Amino acid sequence: MTIKSHVLRGLLATAVASLVAGPALAANIFVIGGKPDDPFWSRVKKGAEDAGVVAEAQGGSVTWLGPQNYDNLGPDAAELIRQAIDQGADAIVGPDWVPEAMDPAFEAVTAAGIPLVIYNAGGLEAADKLGAMNYVGAVDYKSGFAAGEYLGNAGHKNGACVNTLPGAANIEAFCSGFNDGIIAAGGTGSVLQLPATAFGDATAVAQAVRAHLLQNPEIDAMFAIGDGDTNATVSGIQQAGKAGQVHVCGMNFSDTILANIQAGSQDCAIDQQGYQQGFFAVSILNNYVNYGVTIPTREILTGPGIVDASNVELVIEGVKAGVR
Repeated sequence: MTIKSHVLRGLLATAVASLVAGPALAANIFVIGGKPDDPFWSRVKKGAEDAGVVAEAQGGSVTWLGPQNYDNLGPDAAELIRQAIDQGADAIVGPDWVPEAMDPAFEAVTAAGIPLVIYNAGGLEAADKLGAMNYVGAVDYKSGFAAGEYLGNAGHKNGACVNTLPGAANIEAFCSGFNDGIIAAGGTGSVLQLPATAFGDATAVAQAVRAHLLQNPEIDAMFAIGDGDTNATVSGIQQAGKAGQVHVCGMNFSDTILANIQAGSQDCAIDQQGYQQGFFAVSILNNYVNYGVTIPTREILTGPGIVDASNVELVIEGVKAGVR
């Protein structure tokens, strides 16, 4: 080895070590998300943690904070935001689920000079209102609209949205969009509103759907706002003796949802690409805190996408990789 090559190797090793060690101001990023056992939020969490590999290599960290349940969603989420501030967050990611309860906490984030990205719920309107850098996620109204339009264009004209989280802004937007989508396709829409305690309670949702269909036999399409509720809706339709007569679309998906689509018991799922929401939001903040890098596009959309019989096999491959 020549002296020159020895020097060059030394310089390269120093540069690589500097990159791995990262900048002087490492980013400790806090992410507010859903319950740990919620299938959709587990994908969002994986995306955030995968982006966190870079943050950790640079001396930073990613900390996930989620509620134990959704019974008191707005106030509980606001408390998690305040916890992130108190624990010295360099940057915060959060969904604006219940603005009246959560906005004061988000305002405290920006008042403290902490960079903020709104994701998953609230849209660019919430990001602008709160002084956030960006919004990452789907537009909830458009997600619901896509479901209503899909079912309406398939010939199903009387739809009902199953709302198990009344008062949550993103869920209300899902249902509003669904009704407008099926109306735009020549049908009518309504909402089956259940208490928040029903969210994730398969028995309660299935029984409510069964009773509602027996009382309203004209309904031929239903939309549910999450994986578990969609499965329960399919079950309720079967219990009402309406399998094949009432068609279903739901937000998000799981292995069971994909199996439903393959079997024909569910028409479609609306994909928000939750993994991308977590990954992009953390990546944006990590690069901003460390290098001052900003993204000129202030609304980074991850959906809506439609999963149905035409592409379900490809989506299953993405699930195997843990990113769908």
